[in-house]
Amino acid sequence: MILYHGTTLEIPTPQIIRQEVGRDFGFAFYTTDIKSQAERWAVRRSKISSRISKTPVKPMVNVYEWNPETLLRVKSFDGPSLEWLDMVVKCRSDLSFHHPYDIVIGKIANDNVGETVGYVIQGIMRREDAVERLKFEQINNQLAFCTEAALKELRFLYAYEVGE
Repeated sequence: MILYHGTTLEIPTPQIIRQEVGRDFGFAFYTTDIKSQAERWAVRRSKISSRISKTPVKPMVNVYEWNPETLLRVKSFDGPSLEWLDMVVKCRSDLSFHHPYDIVIGKIANDNVGETVGYVIQGIMRREDAVERLKFEQINNQLAFCTEAALKELRFLYAYEVGE
């Protein structure tokens, strides 16, 4: 399976990212199987980095190969569900929470989805109502490599600059 990671750097040796708090499946190296999603993310990261550094920063997409027939502990969510929502809420609200999986595959809680997740965290919306609401959202995919063993399963192929 081909996976993509949008950023501003070439990353031949992925690492678990621990600086970014509030990630859907906890601290991990996040990828997607949707090329256009990774390209959009790379452009977004590039614009943010360029504003901060006041110099142009190139958007890059790293391409990896992964064999989904791995013997590691993989949790796969087919779509928004109570179990998916519970994991996202736990990972976003409790930095000490660690799930038992090496790799987690599921939907991304993007800005619209993140708002709904926030309502659940704040107690404004019932979990069941949130899942029903999320069924109507266009949600992208993510594959989170959460352990060092999982990272060893990724094989770097190449990186390319995204043309805007």
